[in-house]
Amino acid sequence: MNISVTQNMRVALDGVWVHRFRSLLTILGIVIGITTVVTVASLLTGLRQGVVDFFQEMGPDNIFLFKSSGDPSQEPRNAKERQRRALKPEFADYLKRWCFSVEDVGLELMLPAAVDGNPLTARVPGYETDTINVSGRSPNMDDISPRDFSAGRAVTSEEDHRATHVVTLGASVAEALFPDGRAVGKTLMMDGAEYTVVGVYAKAKGGFFGENGMDNAFDIPLHTAESRYPQIDRFLITAKAKPGMRDEAYQEVEGAMRRMRRLPTGAEDDFAISTPDQIIQQFDRITGLIGLVAIAISGLGLLVGGIGVMNIMLMSVTERTREIGVRKALGARRRDIVGQFLVEAMTLTGSGGVLGILIAVAITTLVGALVPALPSKVPAWALLAGFSMSVGVGVFFGVWPAVKAARLDPVEALRYE
Repeated sequence: MNISVTQNMRVALDGVWVHRFRSLLTILGIVIGITTVVTVASLLTGLRQGVVDFFQEMGPDNIFLFKSSGDPSQEPRNAKERQRRALKPEFADYLKRWCFSVEDVGLELMLPAAVDGNPLTARVPGYETDTINVSGRSPNMDDISPRDFSAGRAVTSEEDHRATHVVTLGASVAEALFPDGRAVGKTLMMDGAEYTVVGVYAKAKGGFFGENGMDNAFDIPLHTAESRYPQIDRFLITAKAKPGMRDEAYQEVEGAMRRMRRLPTGAEDDFAISTPDQIIQQFDRITGLIGLVAIAISGLGLLVGGIGVMNIMLMSVTERTREIGVRKALGARRRDIVGQFLVEAMTLTGSGGVLGILIAVAITTLVGALVPALPSKVPAWALLAGFSMSVGVGVFFGVWPAVKAARLDPVEALRYE
């Protein structure tokens, strides 16, 4: 007497439904474990894609140079890095002249959020915002890190040469100051000076944790920034490698910087040099640690759930001893009995996996609805991995009950009451 896999699954599902509350308590650990894994995987995948899109827009072939690591618009957290010498504007010309794998070099002067104790604030009649990232950019930065415009244009070389008071706004700044969407041609005040808006960037792609600093851009000509803030020396150099030569350009740029900084052989760099790939790898290491914590938490849930499944399957073997005896008496082999109980265990844990996946999808969708800026998308591999893990738990913890059922003596089983 053989029962097909489909029949075994139907019997198992009927048993789950008849004992709904008991089954739910049994697989609760599995539900929690799978929900944790799928939810964390979904959020981290979305965050990583946001970071990749962010640097793709900044330029995948670019090499970034600054005196310290971390965000150039923020003060260095490391005391040793704060004491480093600032980069000089003439470094950009040197790199462009002597690094043959480099196509172009741009320069930015990154202003802090407050200058001389006064927060930098942009305002127009009736509106103002202090959520701005002010920087002076050389005109060629629009070719090195091209941005799309929703209105207007980029700053020209002539405007930079004459240190004109013009500005290009990020999407969020333009929306805050000009809700009617007509920013181009209008004037605004920033730190006591009047600027004319010549362009508005389109909404930036990607970002860190759903936020993209480019949307808060307040970009003015480099010479305008240098003339207004001569005390600021936070220069960021961006070198664009020739197509297919980024690795060679990286080595040339690093060597040239060491020569300009007069660093002896063996001394560590006293400047930060990075590429989009390196920054993404650093992000992956951070998210990898978060993933390990999530796996550890889900592992505990799966262990608890697996022990519960083993317990309920052992109870099922005891309750159905006579049924097992009848099947053996009618010709069922050991492997048929083992297969029956393994399928039941897998069905039970698989049901918990499906429930956990549904909850994870609901949580991810809710996060995306409540926090639109936070990327949230459930990848197919996370769904497959979650379901496979739940079924695997059923196989692992269902083996012993299945083997115990298969070893029952048919004569003794038939006598069992």
